[in-house]
Amino acid sequence: MEEVAPENTPPPAIYKKDERPEVIIVRNWKEYLGESLLIVFSVALAIILTEVFTKIHENQQTREVLHQLKLELINNNEAEEVQYQYHLMVIHNIDSALHDEKLRKAFLDSGQIHLAPIAPEGVMREDLNDIAWQVAKQNNIFSKLSLETYRLLTDIYDNQAKIIKSEDEIGKLLLSYESRESGNANATLILMRDIYKAWAVDRAPRLLKNYKKAIEALSNY
Repeated sequence: MEEVAPENTPPPAIYKKDERPEVIIVRNWKEYLGESLLIVFSVALAIILTEVFTKIHENQQTREVLHQLKLELINNNEAEEVQYQYHLMVIHNIDSALHDEKLRKAFLDSGQIHLAPIAPEGVMREDLNDIAWQVAKQNNIFSKLSLETYRLLTDIYDNQAKIIKSEDEIGKLLLSYESRESGNANATLILMRDIYKAWAVDRAPRLLKNYKKAIEALSNY
């Protein structure tokens, strides 16, 4: 006798040959929490590592800038020692010209000024550089230095700039019309001497002393 299926019985599931049954994975709240904590930890670790590498790079850059600054101070110190002696010689030559008509005439003759008898190697004997100082200021590395060292460096480069400015001051003097009049030779020489003393010679001893202090303060770089 043939069996008859009940009317409300669903037909048997028919799967196509290539179909696979869908598997649904059910996760509990602990697994979701674990995944969230892992993501948070990964992001935090990435931020920390970025900060660490950035700090290392900044420290290396700071050390390099301060090292270059120290080298610049060493070179400027050596240059200023030579230049100080040269400027003392120039002042001696000016004093000699004030008492020696022949030398004075060699300096100023027929409206023409000849600097060589007084300053044979020009107004400035050496160059005082400030490239590393400017780079240091642009990189704002002074937070790594003590306030006393920063003040010392500021004083050094301010006085350096004034010594360099003596060249402009003497240039303005010698290019003026009055300085070229033969009757003003003594006045021109006296003004030259005053400029050398005020702008360069009188500043040199303190500058040389401060160079050594600053080099010592940056000795670790």
